[in-house]
Amino acid sequence: MRFTLLTTLLGFALGALAQSSAADAYVASEGPIAKSGLLANIGPSGSKSHGAKACTFSSPGIVVASPSTSNPNYLFAWTRDSSLVFKAIVDQFTSGEDTTLRTLIDQFTSSQAILQQVSNPSGTVSTGGLGEPKFNIDETAFTDAWGRPQRDGPALRATTIIAYANWLLDNSNTTYVTQTLWPIIKLDLDYVQNNWNQSTFDLWEEVNSSSFFTTAVQHRALREGAAFATRIGQTSVVSGYTTQAANLLCFLQSYWNPSGNYITANTGGGRSGKDANTVLTSIHTFDPAAGCDATTFQPCSDKALASLKVYVDSFRSIYSINAGIAANAAVATGRYPEDSYQGGNPWYLTTIAVAEQLYDALIVWDTFGSLNVTATSLPFFQQFSSSVTAGTYASSSGTYATLTSAIKTFADGFLAVNAKYTPSDGGLAEQYSRSNGQPVSAVDLTWSYAAALTAFHARSGKTYNGWGAAGLTLPSTCSSNSGGGSTPGAGTVAVTFNVYATTTFGENIYITGSVDALQNWSPDNALILSAANYPTWSITVNLPASSTIQYKFIRKFNGQITWESDPNNQITTPASGSFTENDTWR
Repeated sequence: MRFTLLTTLLGFALGALAQSSAADAYVASEGPIAKSGLLANIGPSGSKSHGAKACTFSSPGIVVASPSTSNPNYLFAWTRDSSLVFKAIVDQFTSGEDTTLRTLIDQFTSSQAILQQVSNPSGTVSTGGLGEPKFNIDETAFTDAWGRPQRDGPALRATTIIAYANWLLDNSNTTYVTQTLWPIIKLDLDYVQNNWNQSTFDLWEEVNSSSFFTTAVQHRALREGAAFATRIGQTSVVSGYTTQAANLLCFLQSYWNPSGNYITANTGGGRSGKDANTVLTSIHTFDPAAGCDATTFQPCSDKALASLKVYVDSFRSIYSINAGIAANAAVATGRYPEDSYQGGNPWYLTTIAVAEQLYDALIVWDTFGSLNVTATSLPFFQQFSSSVTAGTYASSSGTYATLTSAIKTFADGFLAVNAKYTPSDGGLAEQYSRSNGQPVSAVDLTWSYAAALTAFHARSGKTYNGWGAAGLTLPSTCSSNSGGGSTPGAGTVAVTFNVYATTTFGENIYITGSVDALQNWSPDNALILSAANYPTWSITVNLPASSTIQYKFIRKFNGQITWESDPNNQITTPASGSFTENDTWR
């Protein structure tokens, strides 16, 4: 028995050493290639940027998603991708890791100022155009049919430029910040404030509903936007940003699926909701000072870890390249298990995002000197120690050492998976085949390179400035009204509407009614309900107290609107407190 135990422990140790060695080698070889690959896709000087516009009157800085021009054609500039790529660049510059990047960042901000003003199918700068997902690389509008609007882009761009602007303020460049950068930032923040509660296509451009990733990055943008506005004396916008940030934080909680023990990625779409969306959210809203806060779904929070396990496990049996891998070892992961795009394969950026979330968690546990296992996160931790129980484990304890060592090995495993399927030249495509691991889809995906760099930095223990997530608490009452609608105030009560309604893939449930807070019977502006507890759809709205209010639910699917049958539903709100109305679609 003793010999068997020693043999088992030795096997674990050798496996961990192999994973660590593979990860070390991959970081060393791929790091420089990823940096070069990323820069090569930024115009006009990037070697693979295909001439992104560089006229006398418009700056370079356009990020080409990929040089691929067919099957698929990614020779476009997405606001989301560009902002995530440049956030990695800004972090490297402001931390002093690469001081040569300032000119490139200035070119990016100038290009974004131009794109904000380009009229497009989503509207003009003042009528919704900021929600346009992508543009041609010559800074003109893309006018073909597409999944629009996508409301994460303005939030991500604001976050990126605020990070740079704060560094400029620290280095006494106030005039450029207030006169050049603040107008760009304010347009995006105002858009988020006024439109966060409207439906949006998700980051995969497929589901039109509400999206966890979008809600979370919008919340982050308004929080740091309020702090930044205060810093430069633009205090008139702070109250509005703060109010809507609180409402976003409330809405963010609705994505948690307690029965499934994971975060549901979208309120619509008809899928399981297990999605890399939630992992990417955790790493792109990481605030090292916030600890393992579950309200903002920090990387080491019990909900984020529980959800990570469910997400990873959903790919164990569906990809041939994952066959035979132990149930507690790293595997290749994709966007979501139901995916069929380009064959529905693993993605380099989603697989390495799992590692980055785990590295972020390890950083926080080491910083705070302990880790906490709850009933929610217990299944995650039991992958690494079947005997672990709920409780807090100090960094000096044997349990802490056992768990963190195993989790580090687990995280390194995801790097090793990507390393196995990275070609010898280090080029990172969008995906690799689920059956044989060969790179497929768009070549040299800029986001793939950025994802590799940020994961490698996290593995080395690097962190960057937080955004104010520490110490946030949920307000006592929440509203679904954005800054573009009525503002909740005195004389209102929180009314929760629940409606039992089965839907088809891509179909969503909305509500509208006889008062401003219910959009005055406007089907176009109707409020989307959350499907986190599907087939029950829910929303909480602040409505006038002691009032008789009529309302109806509507369905939206493929541009078509279907109203409930007559008569109108009707409630009388109480004088104070809260109220819940349970309905069934008719």
